[in-house]
Amino acid sequence: MTHIGIVGGGIIGCATALHLLDRGHQVTIIERDAGGLPASVGNAGILAIPEIDPIARPGMLLSAPRWLLDPLGPLALRWGDVPSLLPWLLRLLVASRPAQVERSRRALTFLMKTATADHAAMAQMIAITGHLRQTGALSIFDTEAARDKAFAHEVDNARILGGYDVEKLDAAETRRRVPALAGEFAGAVYNAGYQTFEYPLTFLRRLQATIRERASFIDAAVTSLAWSDEGISVRTEAQNTHVFDKVVVAAGIWSKPLVERVGLHVQLETERGYNTTFVNPSVTLEMPVFFSEHGFVATPFENMLRVGGAVELARPETAANYARASAMRKKMRRYVPDLPDEGGTEWMGRRPSTPDSVPVIGLHPGDPRIAFAFGHGHLGLTLAATTGRHIADLFAGETNPELDAFSIRRFQ
Repeated sequence: MTHIGIVGGGIIGCATALHLLDRGHQVTIIERDAGGLPASVGNAGILAIPEIDPIARPGMLLSAPRWLLDPLGPLALRWGDVPSLLPWLLRLLVASRPAQVERSRRALTFLMKTATADHAAMAQMIAITGHLRQTGALSIFDTEAARDKAFAHEVDNARILGGYDVEKLDAAETRRRVPALAGEFAGAVYNAGYQTFEYPLTFLRRLQATIRERASFIDAAVTSLAWSDEGISVRTEAQNTHVFDKVVVAAGIWSKPLVERVGLHVQLETERGYNTTFVNPSVTLEMPVFFSEHGFVATPFENMLRVGGAVELARPETAANYARASAMRKKMRRYVPDLPDEGGTEWMGRRPSTPDSVPVIGLHPGDPRIAFAFGHGHLGLTLAATTGRHIADLFAGETNPELDAFSIRRFQ
């Protein structure tokens, strides 16, 4: 039996642990805040199969200056952090070239094509049902031209992914499906490719609880990895050392310094997101609603409503700016006037993002005992089960040439 240590107990680390346990390995998870609220719990709670487009693309570059001029717009940059972010930003520009955009789309499509089946298989492993609802999602647009352009693109993505319904709706039909959308807008696109999870924190805790029955959890922050005669040693802030036969680095944004400790480099920065969650809200949505032109989404859960999204590029330790959460609520009231003014709980999370939007999934080029599983950006929940399966396959010696696109080699 191989003893495998997993650095990181969020959704990626837990999904990986489950697959390794299912194959008979002994697993220990080391998580810096085992009872806390990592990025895994503050997401929109959506299985986002249609989202195969990388963030870096030519259209984004054209819009970025306008967004950056709005301090509370869908994209923000903490200017004091620019020096440390500059290498990542330059790589983002390179990633926006059409050829690289197409490579990123192909890579994400490869993962998305199995994501639904992988989540179903993972649910069977932990014996849960009813955790996903076939809701679809709406994307609201202020102009018919923007709606029509998005519709054509989403139809194309549906074709690439194997087919699901995509509909172009006028404002009246949109309001019929989601009556709370009482404000002014031109129309919407309905996409049946989206599904909605149960509340993300509940889902993660159920996953962790099942794993705790079969694996060990250590509540500690990892500071370094190193090679030893006995295996791969993992050192914590408390100066404790744990030795494993193999190790998976799945620590989100905190993976970057650990990668450097094992002689590699990665372009990974914090793409921070904000949200507000209302308990027993006075307004109800029948499905998730994307306010695409403003960079955020509203997701209904049981007795809850979460409004969140946007992108803020900043160092992990930079203080939160909750005015961004307030700005999303204000913008949403243009479309949903009954959204409460007060009473919600604000939150900020650190999405670990690569410049090309392609996560790092693979083995250390010089030591197959170390695996990497991080950098999923907005798609951690969606791609968790798929990532865990691929890591388990790699440790079993099963290779797939499609995974070359996710190798950390591209950053060396």
